[in-house]
Amino acid sequence: MVYSQRSPGCRRLLLLLLLLTALESESGHIHYSIPEEVKHGTFVGRIAQDLGLELAELVPRLFRVASKGHRDLLEVNLQNGILFVNSRIDREALCGRSAECSIYLEVIVDRPLQVFHVEVEVKDINDNPPRFLRQEQRLFILESRIVDSRFPLEGASDMDVGANAELKYKLNPNEYFDLDVKTNEGETSILELVLKKAVDREETQEHLLLLTAVDGGKPELTGTVQLLISVLDANDNAPKFDKSVYNIRLLENTPNGTLVIKLNASDADDGINKEIVYLFSNLVLDNVRSKFIINPNSGEITVNGELDYEDCNLYEINIDAVDRSPFPLTGHCKVIVKLLDENDNTPEMVITYISLPVQEDASLGTVIALISLSDHDSGPNGQVTCTLSPHVPFKLVSTFKNYYSLVLDSALDRESVANYKLVVTARDGGSPSLSATASVSVEVADVNDNAPAFAQPEYTVFVKENNPPGCHIFTVSARDADAQENARGACGPAKPALVCSSAVGSWSCSQQRRQRVCSGEGAPKADLMAFSPSLPQGPSSADISHDVAVYHEVNLVVTVFKIHSSCYCLVPRVLSDGRRRTGLTDSDHTIFHLNDETRSFDGNKTNF
Repeated sequence: MVYSQRSPGCRRLLLLLLLLTALESESGHIHYSIPEEVKHGTFVGRIAQDLGLELAELVPRLFRVASKGHRDLLEVNLQNGILFVNSRIDREALCGRSAECSIYLEVIVDRPLQVFHVEVEVKDINDNPPRFLRQEQRLFILESRIVDSRFPLEGASDMDVGANAELKYKLNPNEYFDLDVKTNEGETSILELVLKKAVDREETQEHLLLLTAVDGGKPELTGTVQLLISVLDANDNAPKFDKSVYNIRLLENTPNGTLVIKLNASDADDGINKEIVYLFSNLVLDNVRSKFIINPNSGEITVNGELDYEDCNLYEINIDAVDRSPFPLTGHCKVIVKLLDENDNTPEMVITYISLPVQEDASLGTVIALISLSDHDSGPNGQVTCTLSPHVPFKLVSTFKNYYSLVLDSALDRESVANYKLVVTARDGGSPSLSATASVSVEVADVNDNAPAFAQPEYTVFVKENNPPGCHIFTVSARDADAQENARGACGPAKPALVCSSAVGSWSCSQQRRQRVCSGEGAPKADLMAFSPSLPQGPSSADISHDVAVYHEVNLVVTVFKIHSSCYCLVPRVLSDGRRRTGLTDSDHTIFHLNDETRSFDGNKTNF
């Protein structure tokens, strides 16, 4: 009888091998660009064609697109392979004021597994007008202020980038005031209202002006704010600062109470008109007031809140120096605090498992997992690298910036190691650097690559005479290094038992070399024969029992002990005509049982 069996594990193995034979960790990088705010359905690119994929294979190969945090913005039509805009894309909401803005897509197809990286650049359009934080700015000016006196104004902001955010300002024509705009280190604009003609409170107590901000977009957009100027009747000299602008560099996470700057203004007047109080201007925003405080008497500005570079890296603080006159005069300056980045954010790691468990005969280069890294810091503090320990039998392959693949680097043997505990470490470029680790458990799946083996090559067993048929004689133990179905044979349990087929005398058996187990080929062997203990000096054919004790695929030599002194041994022989029979032998004769005849051979145990 021929035995055959195909287990579900074999079918799963075949499918996984087909999946991994042509696996590529990365097949290409595609770049597209689109403007923001385009309509739903806007064409982005022929992504299937550009990646070298046939339209007919998109669905069978489970074509799919993943985008971290932006899943619904872009979509692919599987019928024509076109990437299109699926929902409104607001560049400012997506990337803020960053000069570069892109959506990164990870395209995955199966059979074989391929991973592609696609970058879709979102270009800015001029869709945000300049905005002033207040609808009205109020200023108080003494009538005694001399021509060319200057008064700070709050500028506008624009959420767009590049030329769309470059602002110009203009003031409605009037006879008393001009506008002066200066740029500080290419980062911010400093606006000042300049007195070009002395004001007279008795003539005009208030002046109403309109300040307009215009961006550099095409077409240009504008924003406006009203300036309400009240003329006060007092004082000769206003306090003056050494500089109009103070630039300060400060590390983020600087502790509360740290001195930022000590301001010093002077006043040429005498007495109470010379005494100065330092205050935040009414132009200072609430978020700035929550981070800093100023001592009104000393002019010291200190840290009073958490400073996070990733939250805000630039603060503008307008300061007023006011004398204590009943009709006070005010001097002005601006303190610009620029934060310096510290390495205070630990790298983040996301691991996506693809091929677990891994077949022990998997080919080199098989992708086990995909790893993506990120770090909220900037510059070297935000540059992340990835390492793996231990290195054998796996390695990390960089597929794109901040993307890695965990791949098989050397052959696996489940019987040696069935499970690997790996540690992936992500480390940034800061000094000192910060790192994050993740544990990866890789289980090795078994394949049937080990034949069964007996515990020892030979057994010797002694059995008492007169045992009844069916009695248990001996259990043979075999082991297979494989697991589950691969370790179980088709012919029964792993510990077969040899039993008596008739009453026998005292005898012993020894296992010779194991041939093959559970192959299911050929008929069971019948090489074992049992004999009565009451044999004469030389057993005849009538003394030999025809009952046979059978153990499939195990060759045994059985020794029969007589009650008398003579001993007979059962040995296999091959006759001249090629037939195989079993006979008895003692020290003098060989008695061979063949076709119901008993043949004797004189001492020659080989030529019969």
